[in-house]
Amino acid sequence: MPKDPFDWIEAQHERLRAAGLLRTLRPRPADAGPTDLAGNDYLGLTRHPEVTEAAAAAARRWGAGATGSRLVTGSTELHARLERELAAFCGFEAALVFSSGYAANLAAVTALSGPSAATLLVCDESNHASLIDGCRLARAERAIVPHADPEAVAKAVAAHEGRALTITDSVFSVDGDAAPLRALAEACRAGGAALLVDDAHGLGVLGDGGRGALHAAGLAGDADVVATVTLSKSLGSQGGAVLGPARVIDHLVSTARSFIFDTGLAPAAVGAALASLEVLRREPERAARVRAVAGELHRRVTEAGLTAVRPDAAVVSVRAPSPEAAVRWAADCREAGLAVGCFRPPSVPDGISRLRLTARADLTDERIAQAADTIVRTAPAA
Repeated sequence: MPKDPFDWIEAQHERLRAAGLLRTLRPRPADAGPTDLAGNDYLGLTRHPEVTEAAAAAARRWGAGATGSRLVTGSTELHARLERELAAFCGFEAALVFSSGYAANLAAVTALSGPSAATLLVCDESNHASLIDGCRLARAERAIVPHADPEAVAKAVAAHEGRALTITDSVFSVDGDAAPLRALAEACRAGGAALLVDDAHGLGVLGDGGRGALHAAGLAGDADVVATVTLSKSLGSQGGAVLGPARVIDHLVSTARSFIFDTGLAPAAVGAALASLEVLRREPERAARVRAVAGELHRRVTEAGLTAVRPDAAVVSVRAPSPEAAVRWAADCREAGLAVGCFRPPSVPDGISRLRLTARADLTDERIAQAADTIVRTAPAA
């Protein structure tokens, strides 16, 4: 018999299982189900009637799929409208919509660097995996700098003779802390570097009416700043976008492989994102509400003796004593009617397992209190 080329998988799975790191899929129900502090529906728009109807209307008019890449048949009038409205809302000159935030990050990093451009990529050590993968694919020189450290960025940029691109999340997805964007911009400008910010967790939560972390920092629309966003969190849809100067967006259209060779975002998702933007413009208080909910969750769990990072946006990170304890804790919460995120290595490079709570603007005060009580009541011993 020929050798089984996948005979190593079982042993690998057993090692992951023994370490409490084996991942499994758990389909969620179509109905409301448990109280959801695990998903990223920050503004509660995924099931908003205007949003779901806009998705259905777009599918009826434009079809279930985009039918091709954006450069062939995958661009519709809806895509162009979303790009205009998203750029205007966030304060940028132009935008380009992708099939996911992951694809948008790969595009921005690779198209704005690359080995032939001799660009140094200055990357925060806690950046999202999509930014890290973009740096790897770019095959450019890299400098991994300590977390949220503008001085380290300034030193890395100053030591490089060519072009440099500093890359950071606006709000880091594991602990929910915000990057010092103004200080980072100053560090970049001192050395002539550009700044690329993934604002996935800032859009809809930070800034005036949820216009994002760069808008809040006074950097939106600056000639040396590029942002990426996702449509799958605050906007309750799916997809991603790059925002920045028009010449940067034009450059991505011609050079970004995850744009050129990927099928365009489905019309239903585009229609949903447009409707969510309209709701947010009409109800800007949703952004402040989600921040208030995050603060209240943090207050309740820390006053009960748990260790949690003070949230700068919608994410509340609560420490667990071990990967196994985190998994049990999350399972106990689910059994009690509360869905929470469970982050373990390698998703957390510092090796510290956590429950990750994502605040939602549509949670009532009663549901917040119930959720915090469940987390405290089911907490494992330290």
